[in-house]
Amino acid sequence: MTNQPYKMLTAAAVLTVFMLTSTACGYAAKTKNKETSSILPNGTPAASYYEKSYYKDGNGTFWIPVKPAADSLGYRMKDDTSKGGYTKLGFSDVMYMLRPGSPQVFSMGEELALPEAPIRREGQIYMTPTALSKLFQTEVGWNPTTGEINIAVPTEDKTDDQSPHEAAKPIRIQSLSASDSQELVAYAKKFLGVPYDFGAGPYEETNKFDCSSFTRHVFKKFGVDLPRLAKDQDNLGRRVSRSNLGTGDLIFFTVPGRFESDAIPGHVGIYIGDGKFIHTWGEPGVQISELDSGYWSNVILHMQSIL
Repeated sequence: MTNQPYKMLTAAAVLTVFMLTSTACGYAAKTKNKETSSILPNGTPAASYYEKSYYKDGNGTFWIPVKPAADSLGYRMKDDTSKGGYTKLGFSDVMYMLRPGSPQVFSMGEELALPEAPIRREGQIYMTPTALSKLFQTEVGWNPTTGEINIAVPTEDKTDDQSPHEAAKPIRIQSLSASDSQELVAYAKKFLGVPYDFGAGPYEETNKFDCSSFTRHVFKKFGVDLPRLAKDQDNLGRRVSRSNLGTGDLIFFTVPGRFESDAIPGHVGIYIGDGKFIHTWGEPGVQISELDSGYWSNVILHMQSIL
């Protein structure tokens, strides 16, 4: 992680050669941004696109819309109209939360203060490149002459001698018996068909789940307090192999290309035996899927026992 993540790109530093043909959808009288693949001058993989919907305020400060930046990284973006009024960004989990007019944001579970508060303009949220860089905790390259924006793919800080598989930490809880594990599965199945909602609030208030709020809700019934995010749930317990996978174990899935390291989980489910797991994703919400065949079998990151 660089100490000065935001850089103003010069024309010589622009590494992609695509010409601007359109701008972001969802902006009045404008069409979709041209997205490209790129790297930053220091060799870091980056999401790259052209943005002409920025504006410059009376102080000469540039502001760019957040939605295309989130889109370039594959993140969802949703305005929460409930109490708090946060705008949420992330993949299957909410990774970032912000509110127009407030410099206080949440980034990967950490509360941060931005140098400039986000603003809402013509129905869209705008941020300065420096603030966007701090929100994503990564490098944002911005060339106002060409409109090109490069965003280094966010990743987690790790020491050179620490592999992702060494990050797991045990938690001290009372182990569930085999009958308790079956009870956990039966309890999880009660929620089959409950709708999926990105960044879902507490089930008691919303009657919806996202992937990690579902696993958290199920395990809480049995006295296990899981963290809110899949990437933090991944830091509990111990790794197990497929042959040792037991009922009630968690299964983490990668989202290829989502992060610089594919070892960061983007989805989580609960193994229920017989080669199946229960999770929530899109339609129809909470569902049971095959573990050893189909899409999910190809994106398994690892399996974790926390019981």
